[in-house]
Amino acid sequence: MKVIFAGTPDFAAAALKAIAQAGFEIPLVLTQPDRPKGRGMQLQASPVKQTALELGLRVEQPEKLRGNTEALQMLKDTGADVMVVAAYGLILPQDVLDTPKHGCLNIHASLLPRWRGAAPIQRAIEAGDAETGVCIMQMDIGLDTGAVVSEHRYAIAADDTANEVHDALMDLGAAAIVADLQRLQTEGRLHAEPQPENGITYAQKLSKEEAKINWSEPAAVIARKIRAFNPVPAAWVEWQGKPMKIWRAETVNQSGRAGEVLAFGSDGLVVACGEGAVKITELQPAGSKRMDIAAFAAGRTIAVGTVLA
Repeated sequence: MKVIFAGTPDFAAAALKAIAQAGFEIPLVLTQPDRPKGRGMQLQASPVKQTALELGLRVEQPEKLRGNTEALQMLKDTGADVMVVAAYGLILPQDVLDTPKHGCLNIHASLLPRWRGAAPIQRAIEAGDAETGVCIMQMDIGLDTGAVVSEHRYAIAADDTANEVHDALMDLGAAAIVADLQRLQTEGRLHAEPQPENGITYAQKLSKEEAKINWSEPAAVIARKIRAFNPVPAAWVEWQGKPMKIWRAETVNQSGRAGEVLAFGSDGLVVACGEGAVKITELQPAGSKRMDIAAFAAGRTIAVGTVLA
């Protein structure tokens, strides 16, 4: 069975590797064009492109697919049975969706219809969801609105960050798509259930501005946001006139003025919130490396009573 693959980040690269290792023929891989990254702003290939080249697969990087007759013909020429899409980053128009014999399957990191959209992992943690997961979805023209082929659940631990949930769902998604492709190959079709009309939520794209901690919010909300925005865009506060990233914190049963430092030492930086307080245990001052609170406290002082912005 011929499988076109379209994706860009690590989440997608894991699925591509799993599909190849399962023995499926992959005549074409699509990924985003190389982008400048790092301090030197050098062009860098996406994780999917790097993985595809390591596997000896053909890679193409169109700027867009809508109205791109050359790209559409390229897809048709592969004679693919199905296309697998994972965090690709380009909109697939209807003519592309219709090209493979069995259409396009998407690996989406949520339990649809909850958290359709760009940042499902982060929004699930931020909202305090007890679980999330991966859905393999038959794509249609809508935003994550297609019928669900299979659902795979993951319990969110109390200390899970977005990074940890991402890695768990990356592995879950890779295994799930291989299982569904094998079923498609064996049975010649996949049964898909339309998404229910109830329970639809949208996972809006993340911004640096929303990651700034608002100390008037309850401690539980702030702690969830710190976990949700780790590693990107990273929760932050202003300290000494510069942004300081907050990587890990836990709620504690203390109170004070919102933003007030209640305690500071090698075991944590305790800051009052609108309700309760959080104890920060890992952070990163501007111009420094990420560090635990003991390393931070070894060379710095924040006076009790200080109010953080």
